Amino acid sequence: MLVLALDTSSAAVTVALAEVDEDVLPRAQRAVVNAKGHGELLAPTIAACFADASAKPADIAAVVAGLGPGPYTGLRVGLVTAAAMADALGVPTYGVCSLDAIAPSAQDEGDLIVVTDARRKEVYWARYDADGKRSDGPHVDKPNDVPRVRDYAGAGVSLYPDIFGIALGDDYPDPVVLIAVARERIVSGAAAEALTPLYLRHPDAVVPGAPKQVSQ
Repeated sequence: MLVLALDTSSAAVTVALAEVDEDVLPRAQRAVVNAKGHGELLAPTIAACFADASAKPADIAAVVAGLGPGPYTGLRVGLVTAAAMADALGVPTYGVCSLDAIAPSAQDEGDLIVVTDARRKEVYWARYDADGKRSDGPHVDKPNDVPRVRDYAGAGVSLYPDIFGIALGDDYPDPVVLIAVARERIVSGAAAEALTPLYLRHPDAVVPGAPKQVSQ
């Protein structure tokens, strides 16, 4: 079956189409880095992937989306698009933590921490064991509060090289890995999942409190 995956949790818009059965076989994959262009770039990138794969939206059997963590606006673009496409096509959606789609590119024999840019001088991070399983996170913290391990991956590493050293693997989530992580759910026909974003922060805007009483 043909599956679409997309992620907009980082500065990159990443999209892939892959055949899913016993394995995940990529048909097309694209990535565009533009931290402020998710809304403008996602739809054309999806269309380009379909063109590359000589496929059309009606051919897909499921949509997989990176849930973040990520900044509100960019992440929301991807999740709303994924949900709208799946609803229009009548196919299920599956969500995957976006950091899970970076870890396999850098996994070695010890603990790995994936670090991405959370802005405000903070980072998103998650820890993975030697088997590639997430053992902690995702979290949002100051770089100095992230645990010390030998290996780090993700675009956040290069922002704080004095803390994390040199990044291993990919900077941004690999959409083919998103599909691989969700493969068992896809092939088993698991129920569609709500695409709940991992913002990890409280919103800046809050509901106003009751008006103050004015004494006369």
